[in-house]
Amino acid sequence: MNETRHQVLDALSDGPVSGPELAEELDISRSAVWKHVEALREAGFDIESDDVGYSLAAVPEFGGEAVEYELDAPFEVEYHDSIPSTNARARDLAASGAENVVVLADEQTGGRGRLDREWSSPSGGVWLSLLFRPDVPMAQAPAFTLAAAVAATRAAREMGVDAGIKWPNDVLVESDGTERKLVGILTEMEGEADRTSWIIVGIGINANVDSDDLPAGANPTSLSAELGEPVDRRVFTQRLLELFEELRQDPETAVAEWREYATTLGKRVRVETPSGTVEGEAVDIEFPGGLVVDTGDERVTVSAGDCDHLRPL
Repeated sequence: MNETRHQVLDALSDGPVSGPELAEELDISRSAVWKHVEALREAGFDIESDDVGYSLAAVPEFGGEAVEYELDAPFEVEYHDSIPSTNARARDLAASGAENVVVLADEQTGGRGRLDREWSSPSGGVWLSLLFRPDVPMAQAPAFTLAAAVAATRAAREMGVDAGIKWPNDVLVESDGTERKLVGILTEMEGEADRTSWIIVGIGINANVDSDDLPAGANPTSLSAELGEPVDRRVFTQRLLELFEELRQDPETAVAEWREYATTLGKRVRVETPSGTVEGEAVDIEFPGGLVVDTGDERVTVSAGDCDHLRPL
C-alpha cells in the first residue's frame, strides 16, 4: 500500500472526514481521494459515506492491505490468493533489489519444506516469506531462523495455543505425548562470508485449516483445531511480523529466548547430520543456533541436521 493510501486509511479510521478535507490535508486532488477510497473498497475495506463524509466501518479478514493496516513493523505486504511458492516469489523480489517485503498467500500450490520435502499449504493458512537484508556476516544468519520460530511460538501462545519449538525451527503442540506440527520454517540466503546480501525466511502456519485438509501422516495440527474456533488471521499475521521485527534487531537475544520455548533441550535426540548421526541428550543451544548434544563421551555442537526426539532410556 502506498504512503498516501495509508494516510487516507488512517484519516478514515478517525472519521468521518469529507473528501475536500482529505484533499486539503494530504495535498492531493478530490479525484485522487475518490480513487484511493475506491481502491480501498476493492481491497475489502468497508467504507461508509454520507453527508458528513467518509468513515471506516470494517477491515477485511485477510489480505495485504488488511495486514498492513495498523501494522507496527516496516514491511510492505504483497498478497496473493494463490501462488506456487512465496519463497520463490521473494527470491524474484530479492533479485530486483527489494527488501523488507512480505510475500503473503492464502494458499500455496508448490510449497516446500526443509530437505525439499513437500509442504501442504491449503487455503485458510498463513503462508508468508519475509525478505530482508541484515548487516551481519553469513555465519550469523541461522539466528534469524530461530528468531522466526520464537516469533511464531509467541504469537501462537498469545492466541492461547501452548506451542513449543523442536530444534531447529519446527513449532509444535504436544498433546497426550504426541508432538503435532503447527508451523514450518524454511530459510534461504545469499551473500559472501563477511556479508549477507539477503535472507528469506519462509513461515507456514496451519491457521484456519480444516483437519481434513491437513497432510496425512505428519501429525499436523492447526490453530483453529487447538482452540476449537477460527482465529483472526490478520491479527495473528500482524503479531507474528511485529514480534519478528523486534527479534531481528537483536539476534543474540532471539537465540536466548529460543531456550525458553525449546522442547528439545533436556531430551534424548538423534540428529542426522551431513557428516553422520549424533545421539545423546540435548543440553544447550549456542549462537547462532547450534544444538549442543552430550553423547556421554563428549559434547558435540550440531549446526544442521534432522532432529528426532527419542524416548528416555
